[in-house]
Amino acid sequence: MDILTEDQRENLERFMDVTRTCEDLATHCLSIANWNLEEACDVLFANPRLRMPKSLERQKKYDAVYETYQDDSVDLILADGITRLCDNIQVDPQDIVMLVLAWHMKASTMCQFSKQELVDGFESLGIETVEQLKEKIPFMRSELEDSHKFRQIYNFAFDWCKDKGQKVLPLDTALEMWKLLFAQKKWPLLDDWFQFLQGKHNKAISQDLWSQTLEFATVNKNRRNEIEYVTCVGCSQACLFLFTLPFALVSLSCHAKFLNFWWVKNF
Repeated sequence: MDILTEDQRENLERFMDVTRTCEDLATHCLSIANWNLEEACDVLFANPRLRMPKSLERQKKYDAVYETYQDDSVDLILADGITRLCDNIQVDPQDIVMLVLAWHMKASTMCQFSKQELVDGFESLGIETVEQLKEKIPFMRSELEDSHKFRQIYNFAFDWCKDKGQKVLPLDTALEMWKLLFAQKKWPLLDDWFQFLQGKHNKAISQDLWSQTLEFATVNKNRRNEIEYVTCVGCSQACLFLFTLPFALVSLSCHAKFLNFWWVKNF
């Protein structure tokens, strides 16, 4: 423990006297509150589990993990720290499992984690150490096979990737994320979709378009045999295929234009 100043020591003793907590727990709460006595009390009473010995021990482990990867200049884990974390759990920083981890953390911004986000993620996964995180990688990959969880991760990715204060996702960023996400879903029209967006649409991606594209891709993936069939047999069957798609999925002008693009390209 660092040597305390006279004011910090006084606040520590007052906090322990008022809350009847041990020195370790009192120091932890005060350090979170920047040694403000009133705010430290709020921290303690807002987190009753901190009074439990196991919770304090667990918090120390979280603190140790965070401090290992925390940036030297700001109170965050940034790209360099995330890269070192990836090295330690033996995954590529571009691996989709890092998106799943960010989803567990409820991370607000790509390429950075706050201390609370790290704690939330570890608690969500039921782990306390980096070694246990490495052991959870197969589980996190399996979550992508759950359609409900995949939808949550997919929708989370939009806000996680967009720049602060922006309502749309840059097209290049959206393409990279779709490539990562749809690698799991094997959407047969993905290459056509990319060609259309880059050649015809060429605009940032709204949240509505992002969300609707998953629905659109899911329908097309489930009808993959039909897509291959109509591509072989010609225009009349293509017409039948296109007009039996759920109307809601083609009501957005972008998806309607894409269907026209796909039709012209193939027929």
